[in-house]
Parts: sequence; C-alpha cells; structure tokens
Amino acid sequence: MRRLTFAAAIAVATTLALAAQAAPAAKIEDHYAQNGPVKIHYVTQGKGPLVVLVHGFPDYWATWKPLMATLSAAGYRTAALDMRGYNLSDKPQGEAAYAMPNLIGDIAAVVKAEGQANTILIGHDWGAAISWQTVFARPDLVNKLVIMAVPHPAGMARELATNKAQQEGSNYARNFQKPGSEKNLTAEGLAGWVKDPAEKPGYVEAFKRSDFGAMMNYYRANYPKGVGDSAAPPATYPPINVPVLIIHGMKDTALNAAGHAGAWDHVTADTSILMIPTAGHFVQHDAQDLVDRTVKDWLNERR
Repeated sequence: MRRLTFAAAIAVATTLALAAQAAPAAKIEDHYAQNGPVKIHYVTQGKGPLVVLVHGFPDYWATWKPLMATLSAAGYRTAALDMRGYNLSDKPQGEAAYAMPNLIGDIAAVVKAEGQANTILIGHDWGAAISWQTVFARPDLVNKLVIMAVPHPAGMARELATNKAQQEGSNYARNFQKPGSEKNLTAEGLAGWVKDPAEKPGYVEAFKRSDFGAMMNYYRANYPKGVGDSAAPPATYPPINVPVLIIHGMKDTALNAAGHAGAWDHVTADTSILMIPTAGHFVQHDAQDLVDRTVKDWLNERR
C-alpha cells in the first residue's frame, strides 16, 4: 500500500474538511407524537443514533438549533421537543396534567414515534429535571444522559436544606407556585433572556402560542416545596447505569453549582462534569461553541 507523504496527508485532510463545511445542513422537519390525548410537537434533523433534546423554562425547541446542527453533521438524528404547554404542542389544563409521569410519557412518546427503543437524552432546566426522572422511571429509554444546569434531585434536596444561596435562588420558583402567577408574564418579557436578535422574534411568537399557566404548573406540580428545616428529606433514587455528562454555567443564580457535588455517587457508569465559569443559566447559549463541541466529542467517544 502506497503511503501518503506528510504534505499529501495534510492536503487530503484539508480537502475533506472543506467538503464537510460545504455540505448542506440536514433539513429540519416537523413531527408530532401522541401521549394519550396530548399531542407533542417536535422537530428532527439528521440521521443516525437518536438524540432527544428537552428544553426548559422559558424556552422552546429552537434553543437546540446550534447543537442539533452540530450533532446532525456528526451523524446523529436529533429530535427537539416543544414540551406540553409550549409553542405547537398541546396545552392540557390543570396542574395534574404537568405531573412528572406525564412529562416522562412525552419523552417516551417521541422515542416511540421515532421507531426506537431508546435514545440519548439531553435536557436543560425543566428538560434536565425531566431527564433525571426519565432515567429513574424508564431506564430502558435512555442509553446516555446529558444534563445542563439542574443537579441530581438528591443534590438539589441537599442544597435546598442546607445552602442559603440555593434557598435564595429558589425564591423565583416559590413565586411561580403561587396562584395567578401567570398573570405577571408576557411573551416579550419571557423572551428577555434571548441575546440573539435574529432569534428573539421567534421566541416571542412561540411564547404567544404557549400557555403561561401551563408553564407555572411545571413548578406547582414538581418543584420541591420546602427549604431549610421544612425541606423534605432526600429520597432514595435508583442508580443510573448509563454514562452521564453534566454541564453547568457557574454564573447560574437559579441553580447553585454545589448541587452537582456527589452526582457521581448515583451513577455506576462514567460521569463527566464540565463547569463553565463564564456562563449563566442558559449555558447552551452562553458557551455555545464549548458546549456543542463537548457534547459531540463526549458522544463520539462512547459511540
């Protein structure tokens, strides 16, 4: 076999890289999945192993556009949900409709709609909280787990009981749990965190299509009610038997980084943690390039 010279090898590598850059991005397509009476809208991009991406508050599927493009170019099929209550998904009424089993069911419905038995699961904010609970309740559904911002629930309970900074950081959630809190919300206000002027109008329109009461019901149905001495004792959680990647923006004022300490004690597979000192709560935007590259490389190493 003829060996390439170093210069020729560099030329070939450069040609391949340029070809990859020139390749058109995979098309984004709309789909719906059915969880009982509730229809969940999601979008897909790419082909390959399934990656389900779950947004938080206040957000919608488009938060994942950059990561979807990165992963689809790397040979993955990405599926990003509009969670129930948001944008084009159904908006069932009442707090009970947003109880955690229903939210886990939405994830399962998308995996089923994609014709798969399991998925790589990526979540941010409420999407991360739901992802933790999915791997507990339906370990058969998850083959790798990527968490952004939200600590393992045992760590969150510990911090709510003992960490004054986390207790103060959770005050917003206490306000959201109050009856009528949705009356204080506007689409424009909810989109205030979006820094990209090209993306902000899409967020405003998505929030205008959303149900603000539904957004608050995530907190009423699922957010821990107590703090300090009144906090519920940490529950016992099943071990997580798949690789876990945790990414946290250390400027996050809603979720304290200390909550992630000891997460590895709950995982029997490898646990990777990336702390980003320059990023805040929306870490997937504040450190977009680093987050997208880290997720892609982490997944490729475990392919």
